[in-house]
Amino acid sequence: MTLDEMIELKSKLGYSYELISEKSGIPISTVQKVFGGATASPRFKTLQALSKAFEGNEGYLSASNGSKPFMVNEPSAIYGVTEGSSALKYGDNTGKTLADYLALPDDVRVELIDGVFYDMPSPTSVHQLIGSNIYTFLDRYINDNYGECIAFVAPTDVQLDCDDKTIVEPDVFVVCDRSKITKPRIVGAPDLIVEVLSPSNWYHDMVRKLNKYKNAGVREYWIVMPDEKTVQVYIFEKGEGPIFYTFEDKVPVGIWQGKAEVDFKSIYDRISFLY
Repeated sequence: MTLDEMIELKSKLGYSYELISEKSGIPISTVQKVFGGATASPRFKTLQALSKAFEGNEGYLSASNGSKPFMVNEPSAIYGVTEGSSALKYGDNTGKTLADYLALPDDVRVELIDGVFYDMPSPTSVHQLIGSNIYTFLDRYINDNYGECIAFVAPTDVQLDCDDKTIVEPDVFVVCDRSKITKPRIVGAPDLIVEVLSPSNWYHDMVRKLNKYKNAGVREYWIVMPDEKTVQVYIFEKGEGPIFYTFEDKVPVGIWQGKAEVDFKSIYDRISFLY
């Protein structure tokens, strides 16, 4: 959640500085500086903590950028959707199903989580290169070891809960139970999911999808943060996490007992010209 979004929610919800401080654990003096504009560039960890004060209230946001609930003001003008389309309805972003998702225009990228559409911003070149390199490491290990697992890269639909209310598109993921793999999509929780963070979707990946993946039965979840050059690893099946790594490290793959490692130093060396 961005600072602008939190400012909007503060106004609409009537939150005081004291309440935000209580809910987030951030000192009230810092809250006042951040929301009052005295702190021009708040630290990432501060924004992450502050966003917890507004968790569960994203539906009150009016705009439709970033990773907020997907709302359409003029669908026919923006997306070329005819009036009365079952995919997009003015002012209606909840109660959506797999049928609504499949009816979306090809140029609209969203994820469906618990019946709500969330916009997916276009990835940057850094985002794409990191994701593709991680996929290459994982795929190579599987091929070299004749594994039953299969690595995937976005865009691949994952029907996470095996129902018609949630479809996600992880950046990179591994499925080891081939019965979950169908021609249209993956049905069920992958074993490993890797999301590469973007400034506009960090709340989506670090809070909303973190909880969703954990509850759905994903065994391991990596959050790659390009700007910070760090990787957070959650090994849900062991109740561990987050474990922190940097772009100088080789990150072991927990679902394979650490026998495979993704060399982030090698990945960074390849893309460092973009920093």
